[in-house]
Amino acid sequence: MRVNFRDRALAVVFDMDGLMLNTEPTYKVAWQRAAQDLGYRLHDSLYRTLIGRSEPDSEAELIRAFGADFPTAEFRRGWMAQWRIAVDKTGVSMKDGFLELLALLEERRTPIAIATSSDERRARFSLRYAGLEGRIRVVISGDQVELGKPAPDIFLEAARRLGVNPRDCVALEDSSAGIQSAVAARMTALMIPDLQVPTAEAIRAAFRVLPSLREATPILLGLLAGESTA
Repeated sequence: MRVNFRDRALAVVFDMDGLMLNTEPTYKVAWQRAAQDLGYRLHDSLYRTLIGRSEPDSEAELIRAFGADFPTAEFRRGWMAQWRIAVDKTGVSMKDGFLELLALLEERRTPIAIATSSDERRARFSLRYAGLEGRIRVVISGDQVELGKPAPDIFLEAARRLGVNPRDCVALEDSSAGIQSAVAARMTALMIPDLQVPTAEAIRAAFRVLPSLREATPILLGLLAGESTA
């Protein structure tokens, strides 16, 4: 996929869970335990389809999978409690290479935003536990936009708050829904998969699919410098 911006990228938009923070395994365990407590089995294959999507969309998918009687409110309370217990025990760790990349972008004074499907309270909580509170000032959460990923709303809002044309932004994502969202917003998207195997559509849409943030860093810096990365 060719680069959208004319000369060089001007801003960077990060997904949070699974991209910046190593939180997806914690969410997976919390959701599966909460479902089990209610008498349902949330298989890994079904859980992976929910990664990167908004909570309302995920709950709607669970209703389709388990039936109209699935108790979404009780499930939500259960997984949130399980997630909080796990985070209190283990904290929130960062993905390999993120701190170094963030420091490079800060040094360059590159405008940065976070576009996460998590709600605002949990996003702020995770950033605080990871020691990142205040380092990225523009944080758009899933409850601040009308439509969640894969719709483009959250990335368009990130660009608006940064004061940058979406075409001049690079988005970094771990999920297929996130890649589709960023590309629909006309951003150049780098994909660093976490728990979810990328769909064929996401692979085609992404500018590059890379194994980690360490491999993504030189590509991103090249885009910011206007260098060819073809």
